[in-house]
Amino acid sequence: MPSIQDVAKLAHVSTATASRALSRPDMVAPATRERVVQAAQQLGYQPNVLARSLRQKETRTIGLIVADILNPFHALLAKGVQDAADRHGYTVFLFNSDEEPAKELRAMDILRGHLPTGLIVVPTSGTRTHIKTLPNLPVVELDRVSGHPGTTTVTVDNVGGAMTATQHLTSLGHRRIGMIVGQLDISTAVDRLKGYRAALQQADIAYDPALVLPGHHREDDGYRAALHLLTLPAEERPTALFVGNNEMTVGAVLAVRELKLDIPREVSIIGFDDSRWAQTLNPALTVIAQPAYDLGRLACEHLIGQVGHPHPTPARVQLPTEIIVRHSTGPPAPPGPSSRSIRPPVVLSPHSR
Repeated sequence: MPSIQDVAKLAHVSTATASRALSRPDMVAPATRERVVQAAQQLGYQPNVLARSLRQKETRTIGLIVADILNPFHALLAKGVQDAADRHGYTVFLFNSDEEPAKELRAMDILRGHLPTGLIVVPTSGTRTHIKTLPNLPVVELDRVSGHPGTTTVTVDNVGGAMTATQHLTSLGHRRIGMIVGQLDISTAVDRLKGYRAALQQADIAYDPALVLPGHHREDDGYRAALHLLTLPAEERPTALFVGNNEMTVGAVLAVRELKLDIPREVSIIGFDDSRWAQTLNPALTVIAQPAYDLGRLACEHLIGQVGHPHPTPARVQLPTEIIVRHSTGPPAPPGPSSRSIRPPVVLSPHSR
């Protein structure tokens, strides 16, 4: 098997430089690193990462815990983290919490045994407590905020995004706006509800708690909530829905179709998160878009920037959202005797049909 000395000889550098080029690429000039990498590839050299990690008592690995890897938003977060890690010569260990604090804690326990350089986590409701099990490890909270003091956070302006969504609907003339909000022990849901309420107040519309239903960020939650709201008596029924994430938006759209309602003539829908399917729906979905890839990339950059600093100053990074107006929102239908009662279907879950 070729050795690091063989790589150094072929690249015309010292053994120490060759080692740094492969293990600490940020410490070596790009041209030199490229020469060393080409030499390693030509020889088929594979560094013994485990031995080096045990010797140095550290690895160049980053733990990443996302809440739902099947959600395209979380997949984009992970892509941003991994691309940034690759550029700095780090490896990412990916875990999925499924929004369950117990799974998140197990992931952290596993990570400890791999001597991670740091952790990026999309928090669950248990993160604030769980982080205490990782003393002295750099941690960045991504997308959400647990409230743990001294932790860097990378999020979007959830309050402002929710205000923009609700203001869009009020500007079209909607007065009864339902919200499918998500888990109210998660910071994104709390902030989006805050933005929704602020926009209602700005439009002089009384807040009606009967029009706000929480969920667990899943498709089924959006389906059941939309089904409930849209089968209320005509005078109580919302004319528009603001849905708190893309998975619940899928469920809400399925409920609307099952009830045979016309979008946007009978109900307008705006979601939080953009995705490819949102553009291909008929009608295409109006959304509040988040820069998911940039969130992941920046979280990784900030984490790597903290490495080696015993007491880094925590950062609060907040990116803006953007409204993309498509065809799922429009003015409410005028009230009148034509308002029909809507009966819920017999089947109560999209997965059991």
